[in-house]
Amino acid sequence: MRSIWNGAISFGLVSIPIKLVNATENHAIHFRQIHLADGGRIRYRKVCELDEEEVSGGEIGKAYEDADGTMIPITDEDLAQLPLPTAKTIEIVAFVPADQIDPLQMDAAYYLSANGVPAAKPYTLLREALKRSNKVAVAKYALRGRERLGMLRVVDDVIAMHGLLWPDEIRAPEGVAPEGDVTVRDAELDLADALMDTLGEVDMDSLHDDYREAVEELIAAKASGEEVRPAESGEGGGGKVIDLIAALESSVRAAKKSRGEEDADADGEGDGGADEGDMAEVHPIRKTSSGASGKSSAKTSGSAAKTAKTAKKTTHRTPTGKTVTRSGGSAAKKSAPKSTGTKKSTSTAKKSSGSGGSGGSGASGGRSAAKKTTAKKSASSGGTAKKSASSGGTAKKTASSRKRASA
Repeated sequence: MRSIWNGAISFGLVSIPIKLVNATENHAIHFRQIHLADGGRIRYRKVCELDEEEVSGGEIGKAYEDADGTMIPITDEDLAQLPLPTAKTIEIVAFVPADQIDPLQMDAAYYLSANGVPAAKPYTLLREALKRSNKVAVAKYALRGRERLGMLRVVDDVIAMHGLLWPDEIRAPEGVAPEGDVTVRDAELDLADALMDTLGEVDMDSLHDDYREAVEELIAAKASGEEVRPAESGEGGGGKVIDLIAALESSVRAAKKSRGEEDADADGEGDGGADEGDMAEVHPIRKTSSGASGKSSAKTSGSAAKTAKTAKKTTHRTPTGKTVTRSGGSAAKKSAPKSTGTKKSTSTAKKSSGSGGSGGSGASGGRSAAKKTTAKKSASSGGTAKKSASSGGTAKKTASSRKRASA
């Protein structure tokens, strides 16, 4: 790499000859100015204002313009004669912890290379001393006509120097912070922490300039005569004021998706919230009289079942040993009016629901009709039980008369 400055590092009484090399390079794409009418290049020529003639680089010097417009010439010899110890020397003035250097002061970066074999020993001594102390060196140096401030630190096995702005060159952030009191809730901070954890760390070597690559592709397409299609505009914030919670939640989901991680909410393991598309359809409950009539029908069928059981229990044995079942006869006949009662209760429930004008009155009418039906059924079943008891008594009298006849 080509050196841009030669000098020495002044480390106390130790002098280390070094060469200054640029540590960074600019990969930006540069454009030329052209005349739109014919595509001709626009050039800036250096012309003297007095004779209006173009001058070459060798004929150009430096001068300081005074307040009244007077030009005061300054030559390189004048600058070289200045009694400035940093004119050709990087003078170390202190060693401080790295966190004492404000990153706002960081400027250009350089590599310091040992200039010659004799410089290798003191160069290595300074490098190892910086490593062991975990500190950086603050130094002064002169470059391009002005004295500057620098910071020396170790990068791999090389001493690097960062140009620093002077403290008075850093502007105070007055009027930059948001005006007024802004309150941030704990829930918003928790989501911000979750987003930070999801994004995690990144390999700095994997970052690259997407815009420069897009410009290079554009230039290649136009050079080959291809049609350039407009790129799809991505969704941007656009300075809109949005729901901060919703934006943070969407950012966390997007970050997880970009990293190939499954969202816990997608598997139902989140905080119980539902995303869009997972909401169940909700239908309103309609109030009708069918519920009341259904309840009365259910009660009526239950009473009929109890009556059927009672009818089965009215069987008895005759003196000849034959079994006679009364359920098919009088019990069956008596059960017929019960179904009529059920129909009446159903019709009564319908009438009550129609006259009430609402589901609630229909339900109360059905319940009262069902209670009346149940009372009638229990009365009829009681009559059946009495008849069964009387038939049992007749059988006993027949048996006693036969015993007297045989005697």
